[in-house]
Amino acid sequence: MSIGDLHLTYGNVVVFAVAVFLLAGVYSFVKQGLKIAALLVLVLAALAFAGGVMWL
Repeated sequence: MSIGDLHLTYGNVVVFAVAVFLLAGVYSFVKQGLKIAALLVLVLAALAFAGGVMWL
């Protein structure tokens, strides 16, 4: 797969933005010492990112 094969749509951009937002939440939870919550949000971020990649 090359860069030319990527077809970014608004949906893809939104899904990746959600993943980035969730990763920011992971950082926030880790900073507050809430490791279990951070792990759950990290799993959600990974699912969102994987969904975005499969949507491509």
